Amino acid sequence: MSVLRPGPEDLGDRARHIHDFPALWYVPAAGLVYIAAAGQVLEPTQFGSLQAGVAMFFDPAALGGDGGSPWPSWRTHPLLFPFLHGHSGGILRLEVPAARRSTWDGAIAAIEAELTTRQQGYGQAVTAHLTLLLIELARLARDVVGDLRRSGEPLLAEVFEVIDRRHAEPLSLRDVAAEVGMTPGHLTTIVRRRTGRTVQEWIIERRMAQARELLVATDLAVGEVARRVGISDPGYFSRLFSRAHGTSPRQWRALPPRH
Repeated sequence: MSVLRPGPEDLGDRARHIHDFPALWYVPAAGLVYIAAAGQVLEPTQFGSLQAGVAMFFDPAALGGDGGSPWPSWRTHPLLFPFLHGHSGGILRLEVPAARRSTWDGAIAAIEAELTTRQQGYGQAVTAHLTLLLIELARLARDVVGDLRRSGEPLLAEVFEVIDRRHAEPLSLRDVAAEVGMTPGHLTTIVRRRTGRTVQEWIIERRMAQARELLVATDLAVGEVARRVGISDPGYFSRLFSRAHGTSPRQWRALPPRH
């Protein structure tokens, strides 16, 4: 991952070469985020009017822990859909609410500090803060479902909508299938064919994403974190989290420094 504080003209020069990677430009003073769509060749003139800010570029494989990303393709990752927005010119502009700007500022500062000092565990710490930013970004965009519908995937849009809305409660494949009006078996086949993952795996990932945010951003007990992501058994939650991240919830929480 790279975090740069260039002038807008510098970002424009580099943009011609970053179209295969997620990239965003954050303007702290204005609370604005500009998302560069993947697969787009961006012209330097598009950035001429931007104020001084922070450019962030990252390899999506970083979200897979130690390089072995579980995603069949980064384009299927729910937190990365904002980078596939399809807006004219390849740029999507979003406004960060005033109440959330300190979260953005803190996460970016933490990433910069970790990349500068490179102390033991810095890679995991950077991933944790990056994940928190991507969750914030996805909530701002509110367009994961819209992107799926625009790309001709209304069923997947419905599935992700149900998972996002109900991940904090007991939720099974059967529940999701009932909401979208399909049999569990048929839904499993379609979702696996189109995303490379099962509905249950997507439910788990959504819960793990929320758990990561709660572990980094709050001091809630692990059992309470488990409850808030729809898992009543703290022991099962810890095993699930450890299997997904290679470390326990408590160890994950201890990795990022407090800011």
